[in-house]
Amino acid sequence: ILLDKDGKRKHTRPTFSGQQIFALEKTFEQTKYLAGPERVWFQNRRTKWRKKHAAEMATAKKKQDSETERLKGASENEEEDDDYNKPLDPNSDDEKI
Repeated sequence: ILLDKDGKRKHTRPTFSGQQIFALEKTFEQTKYLAGPERVWFQNRRTKWRKKHAAEMATAKKKQDSETERLKGASENEEEDDDYNKPLDPNSDDEKI
């Protein structure tokens, strides 16, 4: 990440592979400007991809959180079972159930 003189983020130019440049040049030879419908299609496609990606990430996080809670609950239950099965203190007034 580059910073400008004011300390704000400066966006870097994307780098393209040779194949990508070839395809872009070929398209540029045919049409110098991206047509409206194509531009809108790409914008919509990017939006669709972002939403899908965000939903997948949320699902994965939810799954991970539930697994963490399940494991946490299992370890807590083991601790409770250990306390239940401990022998009683002979000097205690507690009775074993």
